[in-house]
Amino acid sequence: MTITLNGDNYDLKEGSTVSDLLNLLNLLSQPIVTELDGQALTRHDYASSILLEGSRVEVIRLAAGG
Repeated sequence: MTITLNGDNYDLKEGSTVSDLLNLLNLLSQPIVTELDGQALTRHDYASSILLEGSRVEVIRLAAGG
């Protein structure tokens, strides 16, 4: 299936979760903010948020600095 990740098409297997996606991207241990179809997610939501054909995911890495 194809989802939109930060504005670009991204192919995943059917039934993938946000957790699966973030694991593939090596981002699970990173400080990030994640949104699925316009709704902000908490880390607790990642494993239960199933991605569907056409889902829109935004992932923003948090960085410290001044």
